[in-house]
Amino acid sequence: MEHPSTIKKRFFSVFIMTLISPVPLYFGMNENVFQKATIWELLGLRWSGLIQATVIPLLLTMILFLGPLSLQGFNGLWRLYTEPMYWLGSVRTLIWWRNQVVAPLSEEWTFRACMLPLLLQCFAPTTAIFLCPLFFGVAHFHHVVERIKMGMGIKHALFISCFQSTYTTLFGAYAAFLFAKTGHFIAPFAVHSFCNHMGFPDLSEVAAYKDPLKRAGLLCLFVVGLVAWCFLLTPLTHPSLFYNDLFWHKRFT
Repeated sequence: MEHPSTIKKRFFSVFIMTLISPVPLYFGMNENVFQKATIWELLGLRWSGLIQATVIPLLLTMILFLGPLSLQGFNGLWRLYTEPMYWLGSVRTLIWWRNQVVAPLSEEWTFRACMLPLLLQCFAPTTAIFLCPLFFGVAHFHHVVERIKMGMGIKHALFISCFQSTYTTLFGAYAAFLFAKTGHFIAPFAVHSFCNHMGFPDLSEVAAYKDPLKRAGLLCLFVVGLVAWCFLLTPLTHPSLFYNDLFWHKRFT
């Protein structure tokens, strides 16, 4: 899965799919919709509110990851981020481009920008937001075959793939929510890239600290981040912040 030739083949496949994905949106939308919004606006490609849609959802997600980010601070990773050679070395690898650019861009383009507007014209926003990521989660389930081919046991491969499918589905609902509320493609893309960088929160790193006070403090930061995210989610994603007056806007207010 990590071989450069395999990654390059997937880049090409993703490029073709990215070109094809907007076609069903264009022909599947009701004609009346195009009297209120252009195809570019439906895809989340617009200028108004762009800066807010880039910064606010990313900051909101960083609040959710308050615990893992604090853990990185204690481990000295923040200093690494200030090193130009770290970023230079990263951008020279295909894996970095896959995880931070190509995968977030292609997946958010296909499953949010091109699919969600179609669902929103047929279903209530809440239904569409939770229906859309089901396709996103299932799309990650093919990794079970690759793991078995690499010699992993069937049960273990199924367990890992089910776990991955579950949290990608949850993230997909969050990304769909951000796209619908902001009306911008950049919002779920930036958040997706950040989450790929952070990975799934690992509490075992917290348990590895011998100092009980430090462990308790880190666990508190995990909880505080989650609680703060829950309280800030609605006010920080109000459509008016992003000048979002697309055709489903009134359903969210």
